Amino acid sequence: MGWWRDAVIYQVYVRSFADGDGDGVGDLPGVRQRLPYLADLGVDAVWLTPFYASPQADGGYDVSDYRAVDPRFGHLDDARALVAEAHGLGLRVILDIVPNHTSDQHPWFRRALAGDAAARERYHFRPGRGEGGTLPPNDWESVFGGPAWSPVPGEPGLWYLHLFAPEQPDLDWRHPKVHEEFDSVLRFWLDLGVDGFRIDVAHGMVKAEGLPDIGAGEQARMIGSQELPFFDQDGVHDIHRAWRRLLASYGPDRIAVAEAWAPTPERLALYVRPDECHQAFNFHFLRAGWDTGQLRTVIEESMAAATTVGAPTTWVLSNHDVVRHRTRLGSLARARAATLLMLALPGSVYLYQGEELGLPEVTELPDDVRQDPAFFRTAQGGRAAEGQQGLRDGCRVPMPWTSDGPSLGFGPAAGWLPQPAGWGELSVQAQTGDPLSTLELYRTALRLRRLLPGLGDSAMEWLTAPEGVLALSRPGLVCVLNTGRAPVEMAAPGELLLCSAPEESRDSMEAGAAPGRLRLPAQTCTWWAA
Repeated sequence: MGWWRDAVIYQVYVRSFADGDGDGVGDLPGVRQRLPYLADLGVDAVWLTPFYASPQADGGYDVSDYRAVDPRFGHLDDARALVAEAHGLGLRVILDIVPNHTSDQHPWFRRALAGDAAARERYHFRPGRGEGGTLPPNDWESVFGGPAWSPVPGEPGLWYLHLFAPEQPDLDWRHPKVHEEFDSVLRFWLDLGVDGFRIDVAHGMVKAEGLPDIGAGEQARMIGSQELPFFDQDGVHDIHRAWRRLLASYGPDRIAVAEAWAPTPERLALYVRPDECHQAFNFHFLRAGWDTGQLRTVIEESMAAATTVGAPTTWVLSNHDVVRHRTRLGSLARARAATLLMLALPGSVYLYQGEELGLPEVTELPDDVRQDPAFFRTAQGGRAAEGQQGLRDGCRVPMPWTSDGPSLGFGPAAGWLPQPAGWGELSVQAQTGDPLSTLELYRTALRLRRLLPGLGDSAMEWLTAPEGVLALSRPGLVCVLNTGRAPVEMAAPGELLLCSAPEESRDSMEAGAAPGRLRLPAQTCTWWAA
């Protein structure tokens, strides 16, 4: 069985994880210093966000050189040492690859702006509409808000496409040179020893023939729920098949993970067919509300779609592009309960740095420290996609490692975004060893997940449960989620292993309940040995 089918993968947002050189920005030496923490946490792999050479117009997702480490983050030798040390600790390393677009400072695009016709063919340059071409070529909108087209400087009537920021021009994947270049880039990092790639905008590399108008308002709200001519086009699957063959040439354990927004679980499943990507992020689960009906429907549909192509389901609650799930779900109690539910489901799990500390979204950052391009685009009247409405800086505030200090252990100096007052109490140092802490809940859950043979990639069965409760059975485990605001009485499923409510025990659940029954606390998830 492939290691990825039941892996727990931890996302490191490099800029905000650990600062090794004291400049206020996280870097590869900082990540390397903290690898033992991740191994102790109990994860199987680390996904690193982009650290390539970049002007940082979008946090490194605007790449100017895919084979170089940006000096802010270290050097190529730091990447090589990080991979080697991670492997020594039993951790695999997944890199972020950004193939939908480059930076506007990439040599190809700079040549294109200078008039190089061959370079222009690798992007989407089009004449504008209206008198003198003063209007964009079509009505597409940027995911970050505003038009998806910008005029070419010095050439009135000519425009280029960027589905994200203007500094991120989209590549034209119909050009063979684009394929050749990324094959070479993937091989460069595979030769260095990485274990796979998370493919940014895996659904967006191919656009509909002729770049047709959409003719509908609020396109950003349609992403992931309706067909769009710039996302989830069938042609992207040819690219993923080619990359799967390339990865396989390095052995069976190198993987591709698709960041793909698809309208339905069935469309998402196409990305994980046996000859395509190994995993795809399940944003349908992330979007589900605190409701048993929604959760059960999403879980059932996701598993059914993945099963049709023989792929594992991949679960995620938070990442660097969405509001942290503690804030999104409304409380720490719900966040802890949702995590235990997620970790009990069949398949693979992704954790986002800091969620194991119960970090909330930082919602009161001053405007003058924000760096999310979506913030500036929406401030100018644009409409951004859900999760990208200028709020992404709030989930990217540097990690608190210690209870005090200028950056709470993130580095020798203050970090690139300010940490809120009181975050020292949420730090790794403050929570380590405290059996009631969220960090220790994660450590215990991940340890049990490894010890219980039925967890991971195996069968699941729903159990009868009262209203507002989800109960599921795995080999050797019963998981029960009470979403209600009051305790619920039900039959005892077995021996209590873990409860998301830190003060609860089986004794307290039995108090006041009928013989042989329990009072499950409100807004909790419990694990029971079956």
